[in-house]
Amino acid sequence: MPRATVPTKPTTALPAPAPRPLRLGFIALNDAAPLIVAHEHGLFRQHGLKVELSREVGWATIRDKLIYRELDAAHALGAMAVSTTLGLHCLPTECLTACVLNTNGNSITLSEALWSRGVRDGATLRDEIIRARTERTYVFGVVFEYSSHRILLCDWLRAAGINPVRDVRIVVVPPPQLFRNLAADTLDGYCVGEPWNSLAVREQAGWCPAVSTDLAPGHPEKILLVRADFVERRGAEHLALVAAITEAAALCDEPAFRPELAKLLARPEYLNVPAKVIAASLVGPLDYGHGHRCDAANFIQFHRNGANDPTPAKAAWLLEGFKRHSLLPDGTLVPADLGARVFRSDLFHQAIQRLPSQPSLPATRYENDLATVS
Repeated sequence: MPRATVPTKPTTALPAPAPRPLRLGFIALNDAAPLIVAHEHGLFRQHGLKVELSREVGWATIRDKLIYRELDAAHALGAMAVSTTLGLHCLPTECLTACVLNTNGNSITLSEALWSRGVRDGATLRDEIIRARTERTYVFGVVFEYSSHRILLCDWLRAAGINPVRDVRIVVVPPPQLFRNLAADTLDGYCVGEPWNSLAVREQAGWCPAVSTDLAPGHPEKILLVRADFVERRGAEHLALVAAITEAAALCDEPAFRPELAKLLARPEYLNVPAKVIAASLVGPLDYGHGHRCDAANFIQFHRNGANDPTPAKAAWLLEGFKRHSLLPDGTLVPADLGARVFRSDLFHQAIQRLPSQPSLPATRYENDLATVS
């Protein structure tokens, strides 16, 4: 007798899991603005992306989380594309950028104690270092060993006749902790992006003898950093990221948007610093301390003058700075094509084909009035 068959229910395919949001890391700095604006003003969403922003404590954390895939992309130092690919003090990992987030934007800040000792510029700092040589060694902070900040600080010291290796000590401190260390007298000065210079001036803990537009106008600063294999696996999403961030960068350069940008960056989840401090370098006037103020129009450029294009010349500036200040360990082999391999202008130009011809302000009124910035 044939065995009875049990009718089976038709199988229903399980729905595909929703794509995981891309994880983007950033540090509490004004130049994280293109990522924050792209997120807050829906530009990532307009380009078909789901994104989560993650505030990190320092550049080594950003680098390591990217290496071990805890982040998909990050607000990063331009120099990190080079140092991480070469494996300088880390696991060698092929990284690249297809978008520079800004040019310029850094300052050198010195302590009020140095001002009280007669220091007014690099030359008088040299005199003070010579005078105090038997008493102490002055200590200066930079945000990462391989950074534009170290290059700028060393260039400034050398121009004044100060040997950055022999005459002073340079230490690495995460950006948000530099001001606290200056105020606590554990640092005599530092080079960092905003708002940590303006905060020192406002709190009368420091003053600025030089900004990066004085030292290296147009130098590359922060980038969108990704692993090379992320581009291989998720190329369309990567191009969408670059397009959204470039569109946001153009908005960040609109003078009418800058006061609103200062308020946005001031929020607790981003920089958690008063908007007036943030606005100093975005709207102006930029206060160097001790009565010296200037216009802030060119202090930082997010989009103007080809800022976002990761050209070979921008990579070359970083590599030349590494070599000039002996930052490459002995025996480090630097491939001739490294600059073009890690600064990918070709990918940038692919991405911007997605952009409207003219970026526009959001449909919200923005007042270009410092009185509205609190």
